[in-house]
Amino acid sequence: MLYLDTSVLVSALTNEADTGAVQAWLSRQDARDLTISDWVETEFSSVLSTKLRTGQLGPEHRAAALAAFTRLAAETLQVLPVERASFRTAARFANQPTLSLQAGDALHLAICADRGATLCTLDRRLGEAAPLVGVGTVLL
Repeated sequence: MLYLDTSVLVSALTNEADTGAVQAWLSRQDARDLTISDWVETEFSSVLSTKLRTGQLGPEHRAAALAAFTRLAAETLQVLPVERASFRTAARFANQPTLSLQAGDALHLAICADRGATLCTLDRRLGEAAPLVGVGTVLL
């Protein structure tokens, strides 16, 4: 099971430096293996709102990216619910100062740890923390 964190989907569905490489990587994956969580859905919307407010994305591009994400989540990706146990695991990870994890990143790792998923990310810090908590990683 491959867990796509928000950075992968934002890059795939908006115009960023890694967009082409991420889209190519995604096209080589078996869609049955691709998962996200309810948290990714929340974080994706937040990132797009930030991009809109900061002028990195126009309203029409934001709407297109949100529509593409909604279709992808409904038709292709398995969406994992965030269970109470994952919040506890995330707190345990966030409580390790050497990992330097923000709450959202700790939650991504916890979901992966609790489900036995491999984290797929563009976030170097998150990708480096993952093996330290026993989570396999694909750093794109």
